[in-house]
Amino acid sequence: MRKMTEIIQSHINGTNQASDGDYIEKHYPATGEVIAKVEIASDEVLNMAVAAASAAQKQWAQYSGQERGQILIKAALALRQANAELARLEVQDVGKVYSEAESGDVPSGADALEFFGAAIMTYGGIQHQWRDAIGYSRRVPLGVCAGIGAWNYPAQIALWKSAPALAMGNAFILKPSEMTPLVAMRIAAIMEDAGLPKGLLNIIHGDHRIGKAICEHAGIAKISLTGGVETGKKIMAQAASSLKRVTLELGGKAPLIICADADLDKAAEIAMSANFYTAGEVCSNATRVFVHRSIAKDLLELMVARTSSLKVGDPMAEDVDIGALISEAHLGKVMRMIQQGVDEGAHLACGGNRVHPQGFEGGYFIEPTILSACQDAMRVVREEIFGPVMSVLIFDDDHEAITRANATHFGLGAGLITKDLARAHRMSAQLEAGNVWVNSYNIIPPDLPFGGAKSSGFGRESSLYALEAYSDVKATYIALD
Repeated sequence: MRKMTEIIQSHINGTNQASDGDYIEKHYPATGEVIAKVEIASDEVLNMAVAAASAAQKQWAQYSGQERGQILIKAALALRQANAELARLEVQDVGKVYSEAESGDVPSGADALEFFGAAIMTYGGIQHQWRDAIGYSRRVPLGVCAGIGAWNYPAQIALWKSAPALAMGNAFILKPSEMTPLVAMRIAAIMEDAGLPKGLLNIIHGDHRIGKAICEHAGIAKISLTGGVETGKKIMAQAASSLKRVTLELGGKAPLIICADADLDKAAEIAMSANFYTAGEVCSNATRVFVHRSIAKDLLELMVARTSSLKVGDPMAEDVDIGALISEAHLGKVMRMIQQGVDEGAHLACGGNRVHPQGFEGGYFIEPTILSACQDAMRVVREEIFGPVMSVLIFDDDHEAITRANATHFGLGAGLITKDLARAHRMSAQLEAGNVWVNSYNIIPPDLPFGGAKSSGFGRESSLYALEAYSDVKATYIALD
């Protein structure tokens, strides 16, 4: 871990750019100590980033798909070689356990870069032919695109957003969350060292003020946001002034339906992973666990026993299962939500307490928590908590489970556990969510689209759909007579 406070500046055209503005203190979630000061980019710095990106993009767009793909694949290899280094930075950024960063978040970014590098080599248009003419349509880049990231998966978000944009021939400006500025800076440097032309990937630091300036900047063609619903509404309004394209990946309150025929060991494993991975700070987590009445008692006992044995503490320790939450303020919010759930009638089956591990007494730790006897109208069931809090609900038949699972304005993810193949197809088709996982959860390979329905947003990360989102269609008609 860092022993001294460093200054984090925006990264523009291959170099760090100082700003005359204020700064934000960056805390290490596991200890609460300040480990960096993040300079807030000024409008002047943003203008410099857009100018550098625009100049670089014009040249980058002239590269063939094969040339761009080769550079991105080489950069993906470089990121894989730096996986351990990036995972350590991810721990300092988020407070999640090292094993999760090293095996999940960080390599998933390199996977995305490799996928889009390969995909763009064969990504073509459509040819049309008539008696006296031919026509063709092709995908063309938008120009300068921007991403505004959340704090829970900074490495993944940086690359899920920039990889398809760069592959398509765009330049990219990323504003990481002000709470997680570290790993994106290193990613940009590694990619440039691997051959990505400077100016194509710029990092702008700051809070909602620079985010607003990015959304309103006339030189930026598209915004991709990962964040909350209210932030998404503001982004849409701010981007409307220049008719920017917008992709929104917003919050969730996903259901996980565990049917009567489910294997209890498998169901417990999936439900716990879908709630406690990354200390519950995952937008697609299945925090509403619907369990068939016939197995509810046995499954709850199994989950409580296993959850109570999970170790909370130093994110870098190999024997620790749950790391820290992102901030003191967020920890307080999670604790208040748990208490409100109990006040509304939920039973605290396990967890619910703040933890002060030895040597990390100032960190933002909480026990993984299971609330049973929950009802649909409770606030803990309706609203996103974004912490390691599972709400368990009971159902009696498939129709009831689907109806209650869909009774939310969110629609990011959903899960189903059953051994019945026909039921799996039937129920997954009825779930109102952008992603449905059957007998698994939160598995998102780079060629599978990820995104939400209803208030969870629109547009897709990953897959060839993302290339479409960072491009426009140009049709050409050529007369042959």
